[in-house]
Amino acid sequence: MAPRTDPIGVAPNRAIRDLGRGAGGALLFSLPMLMTMELWWLGIYLDRPRLLVLLLVAFPLLVLLSRRIGFEPTRRWRDDVIDACVAAGIAAIVCVTSLTLFGTIARDTALDEALGKIAIQMVPAAIGALLARSQFGARTEDDGQDEEPADTYGGELFLMAVGALFLGFNVAPTEEMMLISYQMTDWHALALLGLSLAIMQGFVFALGFAGGTEISPDEPWWSSFLRLTLPGYVIALGISLFLLWIFGRTDGLGVHGLPLVVVVLAFPASVGAAAARLIL
Repeated sequence: MAPRTDPIGVAPNRAIRDLGRGAGGALLFSLPMLMTMELWWLGIYLDRPRLLVLLLVAFPLLVLLSRRIGFEPTRRWRDDVIDACVAAGIAAIVCVTSLTLFGTIARDTALDEALGKIAIQMVPAAIGALLARSQFGARTEDDGQDEEPADTYGGELFLMAVGALFLGFNVAPTEEMMLISYQMTDWHALALLGLSLAIMQGFVFALGFAGGTEISPDEPWWSSFLRLTLPGYVIALGISLFLLWIFGRTDGLGVHGLPLVVVVLAFPASVGAAAARLIL
């Protein structure tokens, strides 16, 4: 007799296993932010339209991430939407439980404040829930369907964007990003930009990390630089600007201060982009 499956075709024991992995991934990826005071404050004071924009951008990203690395291999977009909803639900449970245990959400906490704190933490937690399969799961024969290949050019850039978003999300709300940019000169910014590009290029190509893209001996170094490293850094810059705007860090910055703080945040974001291509 065939094992009973749930509506999306996963045997009950596998569903429980995947939900457990998802909760573990959500906790692992969000714990540093769940214990960061700046994010607690942002949950209270962040403009609700900006928080809504963050959630509206995050959900399609979760759907696309499910297409590549979800709880299970999928072929239908409906299943990816379900996976994204499940990941968001797991993230909400993990965030509510953790923030309550930390005393950040208490019985007398206003509803709007509690929802703000939960919503802002759910984004990295939901990403972690979906990434749990690649981090904790072993690929077995019962995984079923073939996965969509992740080594296409668009797939590489998408994973770089996810890595940049995750690592940038960790540090964008902190005061240190602003402080570092205030201490920097234009020459510091140019040097940091060059270091970011060098790390991205070396991290993936030159240092031979497992998961890195192989380069033909006949291919010049600048080819891979123009094809992936430079576009990846542009993605990191865009993600950094988006996060700084979401968290209100761009308010009041002039034409000189804004590029500096974007370059500062793009440094960890670019490292996250390079690392994502190796581990996801």
